[in-house]
Amino acid sequence: MSILLAANRSIEKAATAIAGSVSHFWRAQTTKSDADAVLFSVKSFAAAMLAYYIALRIGLPKPFWAIVTVYIVSQTSAGASLSRGIYRFAGTLIGAVATVAIVPNFVNDPIACSAILACWIGLCLFFSLLDRTPRAYAFVLAGYTASLIGFPSVLDPGAVFDTASVRVQEISIGIVCAVLMHRYVLPKRMTGQFTGKLSATLRDVRRLAGDALTGTPGENRSERYPLAADLLALQGLATHLPYDATPVTPDAKKLQLVHDRLARLLLLATEIEDRIHSFGAEGDNPPDELIAFLGEVGIWITIVEAAARESAAVHLIARARSIQKCFSAEDATPDARLAANLAGHLAEMIGLLQDCDRLGRNIATADRSHEAASLHGPVHAKGYVYHRDPEMAGRAALGAILGILIGCAFWIWSAWPEGGTAVSIFGVCCTLFGNVDAPAPNVVKYMVGSIYGVAISLAYSFVILPQVTDFAVLIAVLAPAFLFAGSLQARPPTTFMALGITLTIPILSGLNANYTGDFAASLNTVIALFAAVGFGAVSLSLFQTVPVDAAINRLLRLSRRDVRRRALGGASDEAHWMSLMIDRTALLLPRLRVSEKDYSDVLDDTLHHLRIGYAVSRLRKTIPRTKGEVGDKVSDLLSAIAIRFSAAGLLGPVDHIDLDHRIQTLTTMIAGSSIKNRLRMLDLLIDLRFALGSSGTPDGRRSS
Repeated sequence: MSILLAANRSIEKAATAIAGSVSHFWRAQTTKSDADAVLFSVKSFAAAMLAYYIALRIGLPKPFWAIVTVYIVSQTSAGASLSRGIYRFAGTLIGAVATVAIVPNFVNDPIACSAILACWIGLCLFFSLLDRTPRAYAFVLAGYTASLIGFPSVLDPGAVFDTASVRVQEISIGIVCAVLMHRYVLPKRMTGQFTGKLSATLRDVRRLAGDALTGTPGENRSERYPLAADLLALQGLATHLPYDATPVTPDAKKLQLVHDRLARLLLLATEIEDRIHSFGAEGDNPPDELIAFLGEVGIWITIVEAAARESAAVHLIARARSIQKCFSAEDATPDARLAANLAGHLAEMIGLLQDCDRLGRNIATADRSHEAASLHGPVHAKGYVYHRDPEMAGRAALGAILGILIGCAFWIWSAWPEGGTAVSIFGVCCTLFGNVDAPAPNVVKYMVGSIYGVAISLAYSFVILPQVTDFAVLIAVLAPAFLFAGSLQARPPTTFMALGITLTIPILSGLNANYTGDFAASLNTVIALFAAVGFGAVSLSLFQTVPVDAAINRLLRLSRRDVRRRALGGASDEAHWMSLMIDRTALLLPRLRVSEKDYSDVLDDTLHHLRIGYAVSRLRKTIPRTKGEVGDKVSDLLSAIAIRFSAAGLLGPVDHIDLDHRIQTLTTMIAGSSIKNRLRMLDLLIDLRFALGSSGTPDGRRSS
């Protein structure tokens, strides 16, 4: 009895010391402006302990899975935690059902069973890579749930249904606790993050629109490309908004309208910039009336007060249309037509900027009764379009299948008792880390975290936990490790390392209903863990890694291919095309930063492809309404552009001079004709000529 009392006193002292260290940790982190990370860590730990307690009370055999689930589901915002929890539950349920359907039907053939499980995991990875939205997490979970349940059950198929059923229950408890904690205890709203990011993006767009009026593309264009990444970030935040804990979330229709206008403005700023620059490059100045108008637009862009901008915008748009009509007379000269074209683009830019202001102010309101009538741009919204590459997704899926099959072959051939556990962990690595070009570095970070997790787990298992007899004391002794790891998990640079800690401790420490303390079993699990993660780093490097230069060149090839298709009449939706190319630009930006090669013109080329694809699509729409020789010449021109952007066109059978000559000939023919849409076609030919000039003057000279 005296020994027990002494042990209890020592534990109480330890708990007091731990509480003091946690308090000191909180104060230290707060002074470093990391309060959000610490708050996330505290809430995640509270949710994990609640889930663990519930799982213990209802007698689940492996309650530590509830802890693991909390740390996988938890996100720094309430909306993201709820959406991730929903997708995790759906993926877990689908994966469990698939495992129960696969394993018993191949009870007498472990090799075939392993192969089918590997194919299922590869299929889930394939769809997760194609989706590219938070929904992809459901596919990830469907894959690695089958891996966690299926491979350990290959040699014991009779227990697979019970294992799957219990696993779904344990994970469901973790999901519910994580969602409730992050949603109702000091929740961090996703809506606030989104509106803040949107406001910053709108300010950047207005600034770039003002810079475009100077007509100096070399100085301003490099600042335009990061806005593509901002649009991708806005889309990622917007996906979680329906799950946010706010009375009114931004309207989905308005989100799409804002995106379409921002996408068009990124392109429009370049168009305006090039036309102003071309006047100076040719030694001429824009007409005096247009110069005065450019000054008025520049002043309007700097106006801060919303009501003043609103009233001035209506006047400026009417003025721009008047200038456009004045310079697009029947006998207009080429310079006059260029001035009219510029005035038309300025009118569109002013209207889109004003639409963005109005939508940005009212994006969280439910009233849309007068919205369509007050907008200057199209009321039909396309929204964000993701670049999806089935070929690369299939390559990654086949790499995962091959790696898993190699692991299964070694396990079955060697009759390694822990081989099923090792292969199941490796399957998790393939799905959890396989959504990037180079997954191996993230696997290495996870392994580093696992090393810390193993050391902490062994200390808990054989030094600390044998002394613990009360749940409150257990929480106190677990707090330091989980609070520290949870704080790291909230920081993107250390997220994967933190997961190595938070996912290892509950499993390896044996946080079950009763303490076991089996050192041999723990050692076998550790060996299986490091063997699986180490083989995962090698396998993912060999079979699932895409060299950064190959990824960059592939995006450029796909863009050229799509320009050719649009010139031939395929995929005529301009809003879809703009959004797709902006997404490709956002994908290029991080790859260009890590590449060791000089890709100074890659982003310019992407913008070049975007502009040409947009111009040829609009020009092709005029062909059905244009009869006779003019229509034939337009078709010939677009066919020549298609040849230039084909594989054969890389050898140069159709050069820019030839295309420019065709455009000039066609312009002269249309200007002297009497077709109804003559002015519209002349305007589109100016757009095409500038686009083909690739950020230069309409005669093809590249600007600085």
